[in-house]
Amino acid sequence: MKLYNFARSSASYRVRIVANLKGITYDYVSINLMKGESRSAPYQALNPQGRVPSLEDNGRLLTQSLAICEYLEETHPSPPVLPRDPFGRARVRALALAVACEIHPISGGRAQNYLTTLLQASADKRAEWSRHWMSEGFREIEAMLSGSKDSGRFCYGDTPTLADAFLVPQVYNAERAGVDIASFTTIQRIYSECGKVEAFINAAPEKQPDFS
Repeated sequence: MKLYNFARSSASYRVRIVANLKGITYDYVSINLMKGESRSAPYQALNPQGRVPSLEDNGRLLTQSLAICEYLEETHPSPPVLPRDPFGRARVRALALAVACEIHPISGGRAQNYLTTLLQASADKRAEWSRHWMSEGFREIEAMLSGSKDSGRFCYGDTPTLADAFLVPQVYNAERAGVDIASFTTIQRIYSECGKVEAFINAAPEKQPDFS
């Protein structure tokens, strides 16, 4: 199994967490986004989207972090990262998608790059755009978590799930971007709890061979 990923890619970070939680080993293949390697002809021949992560398993390729995480869940069901009951599974997916669909696309690098092209936005303006949409997304997720009896030590109960694997990289990015997360007390608490778990610690960007 090969994971094509990059240390600072939050989508890659999600997959590393899930793989670690399940004790899955893989070959780490670095695709350095800062050097444009995801847009190279060899990588685009592998993954036409030119993004990370990509997972190669038994000669077949999967893309998109959520699809990869679900694949790992189905092929390595123990320990699970999705609850067994239908409601719990839907709840965890909803929290993960709140990050993957509502925060990441609008605050990430591709959106920021287009702001430069379309509006000639300065670096400060782009950073403010990113902080704004991350804060808006966290406000919504905080309400989902703080208002639910299903929240426990982690996003859903007292065992890490897919929701935590998606939340942690986004909080990591937010802190680097200077987002004030002090008011998101439940998110802060869960982030702190995840920081005590070896699977999360070892998935962090700083622990990866291509971190710089």
